[in-house]
Amino acid sequence: MGSSRGLPRRAAFVATAALCVSAVPGTATAAPPVGGERLGATGTIVDAPAGFRAPPKINAASWVIADADTGQVLAAKDPHGKYLPASTLKTLTALTLIPRLDPNRLVRPSQKACDVEGTKVGMTPAMQYKVSDLFHALLMMSANDAAVTLAEANGGMARTIADMNAEARHLHASDTLAASPNGLDVDLGLNVRTQHTSSYDLALILREGMKNPDFRAYVRALTTHFPAPPTKRQRKKGRKTGGYPIYTHNRMLAGQPHAYTGMLGGKNGYTVAAGQTFVAEAKRGNHTILISLMKADVPPSPYAAKLLDWGFAAAGKVRPVGELVAPGTPANAGVQGKSAKVLSSSLGSTESGRRWWLVGGGAAGAVMAVAVLFAVLRRRRSPADETT
Repeated sequence: MGSSRGLPRRAAFVATAALCVSAVPGTATAAPPVGGERLGATGTIVDAPAGFRAPPKINAASWVIADADTGQVLAAKDPHGKYLPASTLKTLTALTLIPRLDPNRLVRPSQKACDVEGTKVGMTPAMQYKVSDLFHALLMMSANDAAVTLAEANGGMARTIADMNAEARHLHASDTLAASPNGLDVDLGLNVRTQHTSSYDLALILREGMKNPDFRAYVRALTTHFPAPPTKRQRKKGRKTGGYPIYTHNRMLAGQPHAYTGMLGGKNGYTVAAGQTFVAEAKRGNHTILISLMKADVPPSPYAAKLLDWGFAAAGKVRPVGELVAPGTPANAGVQGKSAKVLSSSLGSTESGRRWWLVGGGAAGAVMAVAVLFAVLRRRRSPADETT
């Protein structure tokens, strides 16, 4: 989630795109839907006994309610529909990179990372930052500069995007195609064909992430200190670093405006193109309920509370309509074998610019070159343009 900031008025983009064969939302596939046949439906899917109340009606294009302990999907709406992820994609970034990066490692961001669009924690190439501080900024306040810096620490954008898509394949998150580490879309020349996920996949990703104690600590944190260069007064006192507190964007954690009893953690996201997106997990009594929602019309906490309330009431009472499959590579998982590599680098010109190469593969992992486009765009952008 974020707010629009200082979008450049002039940008140059050079892109070569090969679109994934299965990337169009709603495209039918020969393989059964991951998680069960019924999850292929686009409307509301539920199997409740007579008299049991229907799932809540919320203005979101897609959602999933699942039992995080058993993996049972209790109800869903268009669970495999492909939508723009916004910053919920950062859950995949974190799940992929937390095991790969030493939390105590010091990382110096590039100027490009510091200048990324959208929500930022505020970084400078003049400092080095602990990886753990970057993950806090990534998952608490959705910092896009932290996301790019973590990608740089992992060996660069191309390697990180490849690792994220490999992790998605391992999870059977076959509706997911990552093309950025932060979920930005229009600012990077991306759309639902070149970057997408589903509410089912977000549920898979969060469920797996919450198994990792570091991931859980980051998404549960309410506030933490983020380092910064010392102020003049601090330098006079001999301090080598300064800093400031940062706060969670998850309004459902304890002490927040929409605090939800039992909330374990979650991640929200927003861009103009994606709408509101959210994933969360909560525990009450013997049940842990996980929800995900995509393309909602308002900030998601009230909708999420309704989905969670229904999930806790339904656990053990409704028949599951599918399952969150376990990670691995069974032959019948229904995973579509698409892959993607996204490379990005500065144009190195006097203009503020980016160069993006997008390469997508089909079921056999082959690359189909569709178009080569050279364009120089000079336009003014309003403050309402994409953020995350």
